[in-house]
Amino acid sequence: MTEKKKKNIGFNIIKNDPTDGHGGFGIGALSLDNVSPVIVDVNEGEAEIDVGAMHARSKAERGVKFTQNREDSEGGKPYWLVWVTIDRKQEGPYYAGVTACEMIVNREKRRGYKLLPEHVNLMDKSMKRKIVVDKMDDKSKKILSEFLKAHNEEMWKHSDAALHEALQTN
Repeated sequence: MTEKKKKNIGFNIIKNDPTDGHGGFGIGALSLDNVSPVIVDVNEGEAEIDVGAMHARSKAERGVKFTQNREDSEGGKPYWLVWVTIDRKQEGPYYAGVTACEMIVNREKRRGYKLLPEHVNLMDKSMKRKIVVDKMDDKSKKILSEFLKAHNEEMWKHSDAALHEALQTN
């Protein structure tokens, strides 16, 4: 009998202001320091943080050639790449931006489907504290919400009601 090891990788929690308040170059620039990619494996009912996804090198993406044609990966496994941005308010850190991008991976064919421009745009929206999970099915939303709660209950409680409503299932 094998036990699954508990992953020790956590969300990137807010670092210090890189501009140190000087107001010069770099002010208003968005930082990737507070963004973490979460891969939702729909079939397995699991979600995990996979920092490799920042550079399209997550476990799900490795060894696969991606195209923008769904037929190339027909019969593949569905995944969601979820960009989670952490911020801090008076009560403490919270899930500020959460956006989900679709991926399909067919290991046998070594082909996958994803829209890279969509992935980039949704990462940007997450960094801008937006919630975009409307394309996710109920099963995927449930997996993600349970993962976020289990990862840090306090951050989930401090998150805006918009996130809780967006991840609500029927």
